Amino acid sequence: MRLTGKQSWVFENDIYLNAAGTAVGPKEKDGPLGSMFDVTYDDLHCGEDNWELAERRLMERAIESSLSKAEKTIEDVDIFLAGDLLNQNVTANFVARHLKVPFLCMFGACSTSMETLAVGSALVDGGFANTIIAATSSHNATAERQFRYPTEYGGQKPDISTSTVTGAGAALVSREPGDIKITAATIGRVQDLGITDAFDMGSAMAPAAADTIQNHLQDLNRRAEDYDLIVTGDLSGVGSPIVKDLLKEEGIDVHANHNDCGLMIYRPDQGVFAGGSGCACSAVVTYAHLLNELRQGNLQRILVVATGALLSPTMIQQKESIPTIAHGVVLERAAKGGRSH
Repeated sequence: MRLTGKQSWVFENDIYLNAAGTAVGPKEKDGPLGSMFDVTYDDLHCGEDNWELAERRLMERAIESSLSKAEKTIEDVDIFLAGDLLNQNVTANFVARHLKVPFLCMFGACSTSMETLAVGSALVDGGFANTIIAATSSHNATAERQFRYPTEYGGQKPDISTSTVTGAGAALVSREPGDIKITAATIGRVQDLGITDAFDMGSAMAPAAADTIQNHLQDLNRRAEDYDLIVTGDLSGVGSPIVKDLLKEEGIDVHANHNDCGLMIYRPDQGVFAGGSGCACSAVVTYAHLLNELRQGNLQRILVVATGALLSPTMIQQKESIPTIAHGVVLERAAKGGRSH
């Protein structure tokens, strides 16, 4: 059965992540993974007149890169799935306006990278599409002025805050054989432990990540040790220790094989407070660095759990707590002989 347990999908067919593209801003370019990104920019405007146009360009360039690597054109794509952090998903919607292919707009906040990848893989597995592109983006300046304060305001931040990643990631998925297989996905449940501080995303999202990881292992009858790496999206320095402790309380020890994309994308001396966050955080780390680790054989099977805070400026102003969610996707190194980019 495709539905395994309560929350997980195990794909019946061989589903492959054939190619992925990434585009990032200056801070990400200067980080430890900078050389692995396909497109980089030296300033936050990315050659555009405003921040929102810059984010749009990032997503477009990531998509172009994924298509180029797969030696395909947008006409080969059956469905485009994408989302971002901005109100009404304007980045994804305006990119879709340009692409002119069937489009599913999705919002899972920073969990959107794995939400789009999971749903897109399910569509291919079910025969509803032959080729899909899953994409997401975020931009430090667009997110800051929507959810906190405009960058120009110069507001002070606490150490528990994170720095929104400026970037975009896109993945092309089909049944055409390649070297990275998408074998399973776990759809998360909304969690809310009463966090109301919009700066403290790590504490808010950690329970959702722990819940998804626990249910994934239970649904698939696996142990944490069955994965070379269990990576979360953007819990960073605050949430990463919390998710380890929460899982330890349930008898699941991930201390040896857990990492967080928000801790991998920046150096501590880059002025990023607790680390990275944003839709692009898990997307660019996974689609650049982690796929490369799988292809090189340094990793064989990983679980990527992207985490999202489902807040809005209006709800924060009304003193609502922050609901969160996490979606997980299993990526595996395929047997030799497959081809991919």
